[in-house]
Amino acid sequence: MDVQDLERTPPPEAAVGHTPPAVVDRRTRTAGPRPRVAWRRRAATAALAGTLVAGLAGCAAGTTPGASGARAPATGVDEAATTAPPAAAAATEPALTAPEPDAPAPTSDATTPPGLTASAPPAEPEPTQEPEPEPMAPATSPAPSPTASTPPAPAPSDSAPVALRSGDRGERVRAAQERLSDLGYWLGDADGSYGELTRQAVFALQGAAGLQRDGVLGPRTSAALADGVRPQASTSSGRALEIDRDAGLALFVVDGEVQLALHTSTGTFETYVRDDGAERLADTPGGTFAVTWAERGWTDAALGRLYSPRYFHPDGIALHGSTSVPGYPASHGCARVTTAAMDMVWARGLMPVGSTVVVR
Repeated sequence: MDVQDLERTPPPEAAVGHTPPAVVDRRTRTAGPRPRVAWRRRAATAALAGTLVAGLAGCAAGTTPGASGARAPATGVDEAATTAPPAAAAATEPALTAPEPDAPAPTSDATTPPGLTASAPPAEPEPTQEPEPEPMAPATSPAPSPTASTPPAPAPSDSAPVALRSGDRGERVRAAQERLSDLGYWLGDADGSYGELTRQAVFALQGAAGLQRDGVLGPRTSAALADGVRPQASTSSGRALEIDRDAGLALFVVDGEVQLALHTSTGTFETYVRDDGAERLADTPGGTFAVTWAERGWTDAALGRLYSPRYFHPDGIALHGSTSVPGYPASHGCARVTTAAMDMVWARGLMPVGSTVVVR
């Protein structure tokens, strides 16, 4: 007997109607369905639920699928003779009926069969709560705001006069000139024309009132004029010329009474250099002096031309006329007045030789 005959001859212990355990094991493990334990692990998968239920139903009926999935052929005996008794089945197929002792309980992560990807259901987007629209306030027309009305500027009047200055003409100028003359501020004739002599008289009034000397008859200067401000003398007897350097005043005084007031520009108290190279101080020295001599008309001096000077200091300092008499100190030391004022001094004999001069 060759090898093929041996393979075709059933083993001697194989009885008719009984399936040897070895044959059952080989068919079940090679061509039969997968162990039930694997099915139980995948029983939760919704997509394979129907297939698993059908497989379990076939196993419960006692069918043993072969390689092609068909039942084993009959052997000529009745159906009951070919079916293994329950005890024998339990003994020969322990792997099919007994669960694995350490098999973990099925979880959601182990229920996905091979070849399928477990994907979590897409998270539903959280509803976005749109802000509730704010109720619109009813449209109201704005209340009319009170309009600030600027009162019109008051028209010029005598109670709030416009300032008078050089170049002005008219009755107001004439009235101011007459008032200045009455108080002793010399300006020549009151002709209604605001010229240089009127400007010099306003300088003198501002000096006596302690105001800024700008030559303009503004509100404060007009108030001083209306109040009758007069300069005060420092001597009490005799004739004297008093020069007030701070106030810029040249006062002709008789027995303590100011008869006439002129504006004067005195020394700057700054240093200067003479033609001979000597450095000198442009001061009008304070003290009491006397008139020593005088010259009529224009005279050329070391520091410039002087008009009708009357000297009272050994250094050649004099009261003289000039074409420049500003409202501030500007000379080398002499006391400047206008040429018209100097003519008046000479004409009236107000500063004779030997008369007193007080500089303060």
